[in-house]
Amino acid sequence: MHEEKLLMDILVNPETVPHFVSYAFLASIILIIVSLIVRSSVTLVPRGIQNFMETIVEAILNLCEENIGHHWAKHLFPLVGTIALFIVVCNFMGLIPGFASPTSNINTNAAMAIPIFLATHIYGVRVHGFGYLKHFLGPIRSIFALPLMMLMFVIEFIGHLARPLTLSVRLFGNMTAKHYIIGVLAILSPAVLPVAILVLGVLVSVIQAFVFTLLSALYLAGAVEEAH
Repeated sequence: MHEEKLLMDILVNPETVPHFVSYAFLASIILIIVSLIVRSSVTLVPRGIQNFMETIVEAILNLCEENIGHHWAKHLFPLVGTIALFIVVCNFMGLIPGFASPTSNINTNAAMAIPIFLATHIYGVRVHGFGYLKHFLGPIRSIFALPLMMLMFVIEFIGHLARPLTLSVRLFGNMTAKHYIIGVLAILSPAVLPVAILVLGVLVSVIQAFVFTLLSALYLAGAVEEAH
Protein backbone atom coordinates (compact mmCIF):
# COMPACT_ATOMS: atom_id res chain seq x y z
CA MET A 1 0.00 0.00 0.00
CA HIS A 2 2.86 2.38 0.78
CA GLU A 3 4.45 1.75 -2.65
CA GLU A 4 1.11 2.33 -4.39
CA LYS A 5 0.64 5.61 -2.55
CA LEU A 6 4.14 6.73 -3.48
CA LEU A 7 3.58 5.87 -7.14
CA MET A 8 0.28 7.76 -7.13
CA ASP A 9 1.99 10.79 -5.58
CA ILE A 10 4.57 10.77 -8.35
CA LEU A 11 1.96 10.57 -11.11
CA VAL A 12 -0.69 12.92 -9.69
CA ASN A 13 1.29 15.30 -7.45
CA PRO A 14 4.85 15.43 -8.82
CA GLU A 15 5.56 18.52 -6.71
CA THR A 16 5.45 16.29 -3.61
CA VAL A 17 8.40 14.23 -4.89
CA PRO A 18 11.84 15.29 -3.56
CA HIS A 19 13.84 17.12 -6.22
CA PHE A 20 16.73 14.65 -6.11
CA VAL A 21 14.34 11.80 -6.96
CA SER A 22 12.92 13.73 -9.91
CA TYR A 23 16.37 14.57 -11.28
CA ALA A 24 17.52 10.98 -10.74
CA PHE A 25 14.59 9.78 -12.84
CA LEU A 26 15.47 12.40 -15.46
CA ALA A 27 19.09 11.21 -15.57
CA SER A 28 17.89 7.63 -16.05
CA ILE A 29 15.57 8.70 -18.86
CA ILE A 30 18.41 10.59 -20.57
CA LEU A 31 20.65 7.51 -20.45
CA ILE A 32 17.87 5.27 -21.79
CA ILE A 33 17.11 7.65 -24.66
CA VAL A 34 20.79 7.99 -25.59
CA SER A 35 21.25 4.22 -25.52
CA LEU A 36 18.24 3.73 -27.80
CA ILE A 37 19.53 6.37 -30.21
CA VAL A 38 22.96 4.74 -30.33
CA ARG A 39 21.44 1.29 -30.76
CA SER A 40 19.24 2.41 -33.65
CA SER A 41 22.16 4.00 -35.52
CA VAL A 42 24.99 1.51 -34.98
CA THR A 43 27.38 1.41 -37.92
CA LEU A 44 30.59 -0.47 -38.59
CA VAL A 45 32.52 2.79 -38.68
CA PRO A 46 31.33 4.72 -35.60
CA ARG A 47 30.71 8.45 -35.86
CA GLY A 48 28.86 11.12 -33.98
CA ILE A 49 27.17 10.09 -30.78
CA GLN A 50 28.04 6.42 -31.35
CA ASN A 51 31.74 7.26 -31.49
CA PHE A 52 31.44 9.41 -28.34
CA MET A 53 29.61 6.74 -26.34
CA GLU A 54 31.91 3.95 -27.53
CA THR A 55 34.89 5.95 -26.30
CA ILE A 56 33.37 6.39 -22.85
CA VAL A 57 32.20 2.78 -22.56
CA GLU A 58 35.57 1.44 -23.73
CA ALA A 59 37.35 3.57 -21.13
CA ILE A 60 35.13 2.18 -18.36
CA LEU A 61 35.61 -1.37 -19.66
CA ASN A 62 39.40 -0.94 -19.67
CA LEU A 63 39.21 0.35 -16.10
CA CYS A 64 37.32 -2.78 -15.06
CA GLU A 65 39.67 -5.13 -16.88
CA GLU A 66 42.77 -3.50 -15.42
CA ASN A 67 41.50 -3.69 -11.84
CA ILE A 68 39.17 -6.71 -11.77
CA GLY A 69 40.68 -8.91 -14.46
CA HIS A 70 39.42 -9.89 -17.89
CA HIS A 71 37.32 -12.84 -16.74
CA TRP A 72 35.27 -11.11 -14.05
CA ALA A 73 35.25 -7.72 -15.76
CA LYS A 74 32.73 -8.94 -18.32
CA HIS A 75 30.39 -10.01 -15.49
CA LEU A 76 30.78 -6.88 -13.37
CA PHE A 77 31.13 -4.27 -16.12
CA PRO A 78 27.35 -3.76 -16.56
CA LEU A 79 27.01 -2.80 -12.88
CA VAL A 80 30.11 -0.61 -12.72
CA GLY A 81 29.47 0.97 -16.13
CA THR A 82 25.85 1.81 -15.36
CA ILE A 83 26.76 3.49 -12.09
CA ALA A 84 29.62 5.42 -13.74
CA LEU A 85 27.41 6.80 -16.51
CA PHE A 86 24.61 7.62 -14.08
CA ILE A 87 26.95 9.55 -11.78
CA VAL A 88 28.44 11.53 -14.67
CA VAL A 89 25.02 12.56 -15.96
CA CYS A 90 23.82 13.46 -12.46
CA ASN A 91 26.95 15.51 -11.77
CA PHE A 92 26.66 17.43 -15.04
CA MET A 93 23.01 18.22 -14.37
CA GLY A 94 24.14 20.38 -11.48
CA LEU A 95 26.00 22.64 -13.95
CA ILE A 96 22.80 23.55 -15.81
CA PRO A 97 21.13 26.72 -14.47
CA GLY A 98 17.90 25.85 -12.71
CA PHE A 99 18.82 22.19 -12.30
CA ALA A 100 20.16 20.32 -9.29
CA SER A 101 22.54 17.40 -9.09
CA PRO A 102 20.95 14.23 -7.61
CA THR A 103 24.38 13.22 -6.32
CA SER A 104 24.41 16.26 -4.01
CA ASN A 105 21.89 14.30 -1.91
CA ILE A 106 23.30 11.46 0.17
CA ASN A 107 20.23 9.26 -0.41
CA THR A 108 21.01 9.02 -4.13
CA ASN A 109 24.62 8.11 -3.40
CA ALA A 110 23.62 5.49 -0.83
CA ALA A 111 21.31 3.93 -3.42
CA MET A 112 24.41 3.31 -5.55
CA ALA A 113 26.89 2.45 -2.79
CA ILE A 114 24.71 -0.22 -1.15
CA PRO A 115 24.34 -2.35 -4.34
CA ILE A 116 28.13 -2.18 -4.77
CA PHE A 117 28.54 -3.32 -1.15
CA LEU A 118 26.11 -6.22 -1.63
CA ALA A 119 27.59 -7.23 -4.99
CA THR A 120 31.06 -7.29 -3.44
CA HIS A 121 30.13 -9.95 -0.91
CA ILE A 122 27.73 -11.84 -3.18
CA TYR A 123 30.45 -12.33 -5.78
CA GLY A 124 33.01 -13.04 -3.07
CA VAL A 125 30.91 -15.91 -1.73
CA ARG A 126 30.06 -17.04 -5.27
CA VAL A 127 33.75 -17.32 -6.22
CA HIS A 128 35.29 -18.60 -2.98
CA GLY A 129 32.40 -20.12 -1.06
CA PHE A 130 33.10 -20.20 2.68
CA GLY A 131 36.75 -19.57 1.83
CA TYR A 132 35.75 -15.95 1.33
CA LEU A 133 36.13 -15.53 5.09
CA LYS A 134 39.90 -15.79 4.61
CA HIS A 135 39.79 -12.24 3.23
CA PHE A 136 38.87 -11.06 6.74
CA LEU A 137 41.52 -13.00 8.70
CA GLY A 138 44.73 -11.26 7.69
CA PRO A 139 47.92 -12.70 6.18
CA ILE A 140 48.91 -14.89 9.16
CA ARG A 141 46.73 -17.95 9.73
CA SER A 142 47.65 -20.52 12.35
CA ILE A 143 46.35 -21.75 15.68
CA PHE A 144 49.01 -19.65 17.40
CA ALA A 145 47.85 -16.48 15.64
CA LEU A 146 44.19 -16.95 16.59
CA PRO A 147 43.98 -13.73 18.67
CA LEU A 148 45.52 -11.75 15.79
CA MET A 149 43.12 -13.37 13.32
CA MET A 150 40.16 -12.42 15.49
CA LEU A 151 41.41 -8.85 15.74
CA MET A 152 41.91 -8.68 11.97
CA PHE A 153 38.42 -10.06 11.42
CA VAL A 154 36.89 -7.28 13.54
CA ILE A 155 38.96 -4.62 11.77
CA GLU A 156 38.13 -5.94 8.30
CA PHE A 157 34.45 -6.32 9.19
CA ILE A 158 34.22 -2.70 10.33
CA GLY A 159 36.17 -1.57 7.28
CA HIS A 160 33.78 -3.33 4.92
CA LEU A 161 30.75 -1.86 6.69
CA ALA A 162 32.28 1.61 6.30
CA ARG A 163 32.71 1.27 2.55
CA PRO A 164 29.16 2.24 1.46
CA LEU A 165 29.22 5.10 3.98
CA THR A 166 32.51 6.49 2.67
CA LEU A 167 31.41 6.12 -0.96
CA SER A 168 28.19 7.99 -0.26
CA VAL A 169 29.63 10.73 1.93
CA ARG A 170 32.64 11.39 -0.33
CA LEU A 171 30.50 11.98 -3.41
CA PHE A 172 27.89 13.91 -1.43
CA GLY A 173 30.46 16.19 0.20
CA ASN A 174 32.36 16.97 -2.99
CA MET A 175 29.27 17.65 -5.09
CA THR A 176 27.72 19.82 -2.39
CA ALA A 177 30.97 21.74 -1.96
CA LYS A 178 31.24 22.20 -5.73
CA HIS A 179 27.73 23.64 -5.81
CA TYR A 180 28.48 26.20 -3.10
CA ILE A 181 31.92 27.14 -4.46
CA ILE A 182 30.57 27.71 -7.96
CA GLY A 183 27.72 29.77 -6.52
CA VAL A 184 30.06 31.96 -4.49
CA LEU A 185 32.45 32.48 -7.42
CA ALA A 186 29.55 33.33 -9.70
CA ILE A 187 28.39 36.01 -7.26
CA LEU A 188 31.85 37.49 -6.77
CA SER A 189 32.76 37.68 -10.44
CA PRO A 190 29.77 36.94 -12.70
CA ALA A 191 31.34 38.61 -15.74
CA VAL A 192 34.98 37.55 -15.33
CA LEU A 193 35.13 33.86 -14.42
CA PRO A 194 32.04 32.14 -15.89
CA VAL A 195 34.10 29.90 -18.19
CA ALA A 196 36.62 29.05 -15.48
CA ILE A 197 33.77 28.24 -13.09
CA LEU A 198 32.19 25.84 -15.59
CA VAL A 199 35.57 24.21 -16.29
CA LEU A 200 36.05 23.72 -12.55
CA GLY A 201 32.57 22.19 -12.27
CA VAL A 202 33.20 19.82 -15.18
CA LEU A 203 36.55 18.78 -13.73
CA VAL A 204 35.09 18.06 -10.29
CA SER A 205 32.15 16.17 -11.80
CA VAL A 206 34.38 13.91 -13.90
CA ILE A 207 36.91 13.29 -11.12
CA GLN A 208 34.27 12.35 -8.56
CA ALA A 209 32.58 9.99 -10.98
CA PHE A 210 35.97 8.41 -11.71
CA VAL A 211 36.81 8.04 -8.00
CA PHE A 212 33.47 6.37 -7.21
CA THR A 213 33.85 4.03 -10.21
CA LEU A 214 37.48 3.17 -9.43
CA LEU A 215 36.77 2.40 -5.77
CA SER A 216 33.79 0.26 -6.75
CA ALA A 217 35.97 -1.71 -9.17
CA LEU A 218 38.69 -2.14 -6.53
CA TYR A 219 36.19 -3.38 -3.93
CA LEU A 220 34.80 -5.91 -6.40
CA ALA A 221 38.32 -6.94 -7.44
CA GLY A 222 39.27 -7.56 -3.83
CA ALA A 223 36.27 -9.85 -3.39
CA VAL A 224 36.89 -12.09 -6.41
CA GLU A 225 40.68 -12.33 -6.11
CA GLU A 226 42.37 -15.08 -4.13
CA ALA A 227 43.12 -14.28 -0.49
CA HIS A 228 46.83 -14.11 0.34
